[in-house]
Amino acid sequence: MNGNDSGAKTVAVLGLGEAGSLLARDLVRGGATVRGWDPDFHGDLTEIPLAASFAAAVDGADVVISVNWATVAAGVAREALPFLHRGILFADHNTAGPVLKEELASIVEPSGAAFIDVAMMAPVPPLGMRVGMFMAGSGAEELAAFYRRFGTPVGFIGAKPGDANGRKLCRSVFFKGMSSSVWEALEAARAAGVEDWLRADIVKTFVDADERFVDRLIEGTAKHAVRRGHEMRDAESMLIELGTPTTMVTAAAESLERIAGEKKVPAHR
Repeated sequence: MNGNDSGAKTVAVLGLGEAGSLLARDLVRGGATVRGWDPDFHGDLTEIPLAASFAAAVDGADVVISVNWATVAAGVAREALPFLHRGILFADHNTAGPVLKEELASIVEPSGAAFIDVAMMAPVPPLGMRVGMFMAGSGAEELAAFYRRFGTPVGFIGAKPGDANGRKLCRSVFFKGMSSSVWEALEAARAAGVEDWLRADIVKTFVDADERFVDRLIEGTAKHAVRRGHEMRDAESMLIELGTPTTMVTAAAESLERIAGEKKVPAHR
């Protein structure tokens, strides 16, 4: 990369959707030279210099940021390949599993460019470049130093592509699963006429949680998996009678039945 200040860096932002446009705008405001590209320019792109083509965005850039869908990430990396060389950072911000991140690194790194698996750990709006990120890959340390100039908190840096998004996806199992369970529970409570009570009870549970909360969940599940599995089957039957979705309650019952059969408790260190 050229120079030591953020203004000397040329950054290609590939993908100007909700997340990419906010990242690009913050980079511009922070002094970076930005070239934005999207095959379908739309939305509010004020302040973002737009390149005439994909090639025009990537050619000569110091940092290439891919903020698209995981389904097109490999195609974007291959299209960028002819313009990559030693000294360039290629940062893939797409949420994807470790296998795809390793594939992307294998596409990018023969060019000499450094690959970085980037996991954005919260919704980008309204934080933009101030969203917390995890990074992994051969260029992770260098990209983290660069992003920090724009206020980005980097919470984890690893050497192996996929380690950043692997952590994020493990968290997603918890957080997105919890969110879906809350949604389904409130749908059932609405049908049963107790939505306000359940919403308040959920809030109280979160407010009262302490550092032992997770341990109590794990220990209680291991000890009472059989009984709780039966309880969730009863809840499943009730939701069927109410006519509300049962996806999460059925999954919980199946999970508890599996745990009861295995009788294993996740290790805690």
